[in-house]
Amino acid sequence: MERCTLSAPAKINLYLEIIGDRPDGYHELAMIMQSVALCDRLWLQVNGLEQFRLQCNTPGVPGDRSNLALRAAELMAQTYPETHHNLGGLDIYLDKVIPIAAGLAGGSTDAAAVLVGLDLLWRQGLTQPELWDLAAELGSDVPFCISGGTALASGRGEEITPLPSMEGVSVVLAKHHSLAISTPWAYKTFRERFSHTYATGDDAQAQRRQSLHAGPMMSALLNHDKREIGRLLYNDLEKVVLPEFPSVARLRQVMSEGDVLGAMMSGSGPTVFALTETPEQAQSLCDHVKREIPDEDLGLWVTEFCPTGVFVC
Repeated sequence: MERCTLSAPAKINLYLEIIGDRPDGYHELAMIMQSVALCDRLWLQVNGLEQFRLQCNTPGVPGDRSNLALRAAELMAQTYPETHHNLGGLDIYLDKVIPIAAGLAGGSTDAAAVLVGLDLLWRQGLTQPELWDLAAELGSDVPFCISGGTALASGRGEEITPLPSMEGVSVVLAKHHSLAISTPWAYKTFRERFSHTYATGDDAQAQRRQSLHAGPMMSALLNHDKREIGRLLYNDLEKVVLPEFPSVARLRQVMSEGDVLGAMMSGSGPTVFALTETPEQAQSLCDHVKREIPDEDLGLWVTEFCPTGVFVC
């Protein structure tokens, strides 16, 4: 095999709780992640050279090693140098559909796709846990993006426990194109303002994690109770982002109106998503948002829950 094509789904957070500090400087998190069917597409071609090269159809997406997809390729080369020497590098063409700097793991899912693609092209035969270990070296969201679907994520987000997949839920995503929010800023600001709420010590943090395992959101997911899932959406980072960015707060308010299961900011934002029971309700919500916020800078996407992460087309 010398080439392959992969789809790389975006993700949203149905639940994001900041539990406390970790010794490595990151936050200890408890999250429920969900793949959605809004996908980037990547074409991977063995080039017979030593280097990895990336092209993208979207202005502003870097083609150098600041792009996480290229760093994923380099990580595979460093991990399997003999295979890299024998089979050479890779040309990557990225069709970017997921909005950039949106809190939807667009860069992470592209990196996950490169790991999966190189595993196939280089015939490494890596197991999913082995791919997760590599992915964790690139970023906290990358392991989830490999397996996708519905999952509990803990640690800094890299410890994945798959859950029964949720399907039949429509999703509206909304983001101001020109607005980006720094993830490090969001977590740093949360620490400055809310560290007094942190669980301290391994036992206290384990107890907080277990409360999610046994809590109402987990019960709603296991019972496929869409209305309860919508009611229980939760994101700690809204506490710092919404007061600082009124346009995101306004978008969240408008997205919560009408026949929706629930609405929330995804990750550190600025994307806001809303869940509906049908595609028709999702389209109706889009029309409502356009009327209430007639801004050419505002992008809207209708998608749905997706039961998988990266997949070969």
